[in-house]
Amino acid sequence: MNGPLYMQTSNNVVLVRRIKRKGHGPVKQLTRWFVENQIGLSFNLLTLLLLTHGCMPRARPYTTKFFTLAYRNPDTGNYGMGSSDGYLVAFCIVLFTGLRAATMEYLLAPFAKRRGIEKKKDITRFCEQAWLFIYYVAFWTLGMYIYYRSSYFLDLKSLWANWPNRELSGTMKFYMLVQLSFWMQQVIVINIEERRKDHWQMFTHHLITINLIYASYRYHHTSVGNLILVLMDVVDIFLAGAKCLRYLGYRVLCDVAFGVFMLSWFLARHVLYMAVCYSVWAHTPHILPTGCFSGSNANLTGPFPPPADRGALYLLEPLWQRDGLVCYNETVKWSFLSLLLFLQGITVLWFTMIVRVAVRVLKGAGADDSRSDDEDGLEDDEEEFVYEEAQALEQEVGVEEIDLKNWERRTGLKRHVVTATGVSLPGHSDRKELLGRIGCEKQVD
Repeated sequence: MNGPLYMQTSNNVVLVRRIKRKGHGPVKQLTRWFVENQIGLSFNLLTLLLLTHGCMPRARPYTTKFFTLAYRNPDTGNYGMGSSDGYLVAFCIVLFTGLRAATMEYLLAPFAKRRGIEKKKDITRFCEQAWLFIYYVAFWTLGMYIYYRSSYFLDLKSLWANWPNRELSGTMKFYMLVQLSFWMQQVIVINIEERRKDHWQMFTHHLITINLIYASYRYHHTSVGNLILVLMDVVDIFLAGAKCLRYLGYRVLCDVAFGVFMLSWFLARHVLYMAVCYSVWAHTPHILPTGCFSGSNANLTGPFPPPADRGALYLLEPLWQRDGLVCYNETVKWSFLSLLLFLQGITVLWFTMIVRVAVRVLKGAGADDSRSDDEDGLEDDEEEFVYEEAQALEQEVGVEEIDLKNWERRTGLKRHVVTATGVSLPGHSDRKELLGRIGCEKQVD
């Protein structure tokens, strides 16, 4: 048992310590079950979908939507967008859930153990960061491929050309929908697994990212969405890579990777990202036509003034209606710009934490990301305790009936034995807690 079994207050009330029971609520039990059964649940759902598709021909018009791109225009070879895109998003969320858990369980965790990582918490952190590293490398490469081959490569003004084009290539559509699925799945992850110190910052960041990806997709600004995702993902490659090196014990390589990460963060998220924000503010009023459009590409009409009888609700129509109104005006501009700047505010907050880590590196302490490696709670091997007032038991007994050993077991109290030094420390018989109180116990990172 860590620490004393009791504490004594100044008013002579004895407080008995017991292990705090936590995680027994229905929500906690449900999330724990989901975490423990991610692989099986995802596999069963996907297997059921594939069996239904293969064995029930009548269901194929519906099941096909889960693993194909919807709204293909045979005349142009491009794709529109609409509510049926949700089927592919749902499929990818389930796929990512199972693929992430299986990769961590059967590939990354055994690799971590073979490389000498022993603590359960460190193995879990390594697996999480290695999975993110794999994902970001794959989709940053795809995003960079799209950006490099685009007409807006290294040209901010071209981001806004040909708007509103209500169709996009299959590669771009797949890229945007999978990125949307990933960030939605990340929201699930941070709410079912152990919460970190920056839970609410991460939760807010994920929600804003989801809104920006979805809005850029439905408002036909996928070019801007592609560029911003490329800028964001390249930074996370170096961050996840640096963390993996730290858990593997490569401290020097970790510090080098952290330095590259810090430089990429500043350039991508505070220089180039702000250049995109500037383009939204400065370029869009002169390039984008002010007003509203409706209809598909084949019969697009506009621009015309927005409907006066619907207030600002018409601005939300593109988010759920396929060929409805899509508009550009000052309200639309500042709506997008506000979300982008709010996201920038979160990254500035995180950058201040990164600077603190850089100071530690310069002092020789090594690189450690101070944002989210630790949970809100304690270490894996520590228990959390609460103290309750011991209840007195009143009973008339004779001296010969007093069972001191049973009394000790029931109350958790020990009879004090006078030592040779004459020093007695009630409640502090445990060496580890005593050293912790006076600052001598080694702190665990």
